[in-house]
Amino acid sequence: MRTLAIGDIHGCLTALETLADHAAFAPDDQLVFLGDYVDRGPDSRGVIDYLIDLKKTAQVVTLKGNHEIMMMWCRQSEEALEKWLSYGGDTTLASYGIEEVNDVPPEHWRFMEDCFPFYETETHLFIHANLVPDQSLVTQLAGGTIFWEPFDPKQSKPHQSGKPFICGHTRQTGGRPVSVGHAICIDTGCYDPGGWLTCLDVDTGEYWQADQMGRKREGALELVPGE
Repeated sequence: MRTLAIGDIHGCLTALETLADHAAFAPDDQLVFLGDYVDRGPDSRGVIDYLIDLKKTAQVVTLKGNHEIMMMWCRQSEEALEKWLSYGGDTTLASYGIEEVNDVPPEHWRFMEDCFPFYETETHLFIHANLVPDQSLVTQLAGGTIFWEPFDPKQSKPHQSGKPFICGHTRQTGGRPVSVGHAICIDTGCYDPGGWLTCLDVDTGEYWQADQMGRKREGALELVPGE
């Protein structure tokens, strides 16, 4: 069984479907999606529909990203709605063909509400954004670091658990995932011109990428413990 982490999709359904074929998602793979399924790209609705269907046939863990949080918050106030729209929520509404956020299908709200804040295995931690190195992940939920804090490879420190962590959220402008030994960031700017969607085998360092033009490529990271 492979454990595969998939970075920020941001409404890029073509890239996601291409990546699933390129990485050859299999029923015995554990697929961990790191959040930010919506906003900025052209088909947020299609991405969520895809993931809902994928959960019926595969071992899927979906984490909550800051864009799902903003989308859920926008139901609470006009101010939150305006902020969400300015961060790409307008493209999400367009993908649904609606003008009012309350017209989003109930099953899509349930999908977002059911996403996990983080995921932990015997060997790895999976988060959307970043973490505080000397606190448990549960302790960090109230502070929001795991949803909002940018990942800085020069400042990042190992987590107290001793487990490496896999994150997204912070676009790696070089288009390739970045490893600092104890942490790997796999947000490679899928919705940007020239950006890619990344899938990483967390045990081997092998990764696959696809883009909105249907192009594919792959590579490998050297998984060496480091500070």
